[in-house]
Amino acid sequence: MKKLNSERLQHNLDRRRFLQGAGKIAGLSLGIAIAQSMGGFEVNADPTFSDYPFTLGVASGDPLSDGVVLWTRLAPDPLNGGGMPPHSVPVKWEIATDPYFRSIVGRGTELARPELGHSIHVEVSGLKANHEYFYRFKSGSEISPTGKTKTLPESGEGISQLKFAFVSCQQFEHGYFTAYQHLAKEELDLVFHLGDYIYEYGPNEYIAASGNVRTHSGPEIKTLVDYRNRYAQYRSDTHLQAAHAAFPWIVTWDDHEVENNYANIIPEKGQSVEEFIIRRAAAYQAYYEHMPLRKSSLPQGADMKIYRQFEYGDLASFFVLDTRQYRDDQANGDKSSPQTPESLDPKRTLLGTEQEEWLFQRLDNSTKKWNVLAQQIFFAQRNYGTAASPKYSMDAWDGYPAARQHVLDYAKENQLNNLIVLTGDVHASWASNLLEDFNDGNSRVFGAEFVGTSITSGGNGADKRADTDKILGLNPNIKFFNDYRGYVRCKVTPDRWQADYRVVPYVSAIGADISTRASFVFEKDGQGLKQISTTEVPLGQKLSTEVEEDRNRAHNRAHQRQLEKKGKKVPRP
Repeated sequence: MKKLNSERLQHNLDRRRFLQGAGKIAGLSLGIAIAQSMGGFEVNADPTFSDYPFTLGVASGDPLSDGVVLWTRLAPDPLNGGGMPPHSVPVKWEIATDPYFRSIVGRGTELARPELGHSIHVEVSGLKANHEYFYRFKSGSEISPTGKTKTLPESGEGISQLKFAFVSCQQFEHGYFTAYQHLAKEELDLVFHLGDYIYEYGPNEYIAASGNVRTHSGPEIKTLVDYRNRYAQYRSDTHLQAAHAAFPWIVTWDDHEVENNYANIIPEKGQSVEEFIIRRAAAYQAYYEHMPLRKSSLPQGADMKIYRQFEYGDLASFFVLDTRQYRDDQANGDKSSPQTPESLDPKRTLLGTEQEEWLFQRLDNSTKKWNVLAQQIFFAQRNYGTAASPKYSMDAWDGYPAARQHVLDYAKENQLNNLIVLTGDVHASWASNLLEDFNDGNSRVFGAEFVGTSITSGGNGADKRADTDKILGLNPNIKFFNDYRGYVRCKVTPDRWQADYRVVPYVSAIGADISTRASFVFEKDGQGLKQISTTEVPLGQKLSTEVEEDRNRAHNRAHQRQLEKKGKKVPRP
């Protein structure tokens, strides 16, 4: 069972003391890598490869006004551990103002170390603010594809416009990454990924309603090598590579980068806490190895600090949150339920004390036109039961109402009118007004939440589900729903935030076109969200029989299949 009672937790675990011990074991190889990186590594100065080593493409991320992280990983045999020798290999990099590298502004050499999967994270500095650059890598005689990136404006610079997109939830088996093919062609300044970059399931354990069209390589992932191979499979997709190469990305994780619906050090089901912490350490390390993150995010044993802030001129402050690593266990057995004394417990935390204090301190100091929470899970209140018998997701902010109330109270006390929440996780598009009191329809609107659909997770989807009208009727703060796959494109000016819901009608076959299903604006005028356009999506299913809880049922069936493969009897829901 996922739920661990307080007696068991008290008996088994003092979190700080246990993590210190488990982290020494789980992060041993990483600790050795960090220590040895100070010198003494064997280096192959003139490497040769069994095959092309840049099979996973290139990426950039965590942009600042004067620099950016450049990423690649050497992997001539990507699905079998990478295929690299057990020693460090030099990788040259260069960055230029033109795609032909006639005007090179920086170059150097980094070591791709086996302890970090032969990945490199080059922290380039000394660049001009708000400028585009091009970059590439070379190792031995092999040259990588060229990537394009862009620095942020200076923190106080007057900015008239920002264009970006956010994405999430890309289950490889559920469909083709056609949305990324279209995303790569957009004119954007940056991209946010809000989690579920990979999925941990074995082949055909988690099955989409429209059927699986690709297959995971290898069984359920648990070890560092497992996670590396799974990232390599996802990163091998040409459309995902194109989207990474086109823009700088700012990333955060959700649950499937480790395991479905884990909470802090508490696993989903069927594992001890001790086993899970070791698994989490492996997953966190593999995540770092495959993302364009700074060394400040390097895992420390079983922990990894990923919440951070980015300032886009005087226009916006982005607060990238981690709603997974520090949370209390989900209430009510992590089942859809009404609020209970357990879920309403004022001591329950979602962000953890340190991250929450960090967020409010940074908000206190923000002078930007917009304050943006880039995070994972549904923030606004969302009842998908009935008026008499409400049901809420215990994995979302609804399951941590006291933690959400801290944000609502802050907005009220500071008279905020510019808070935007960006969300993934739920495999569908939603748009909601943020109210000081979600139970009072006349309450002041202080912001908006834009929830992005998945890239593929859940399969093809439909324009509406069987319970769409019911949910919208129960939640007047929610103004839009759609269940196709895609991403959200945002255009931000000092006074106006526009969100375009860009969707494809299917992911079960290649070649789907992209449409803007609807566009909404939020203007800080107290009137809330306004829909400014809508269109029908050609070739898409109009109405499905699915309902909100089907997503959770699919995960439960996946877990049943996992246990059945291990020869264990599974109670049916």
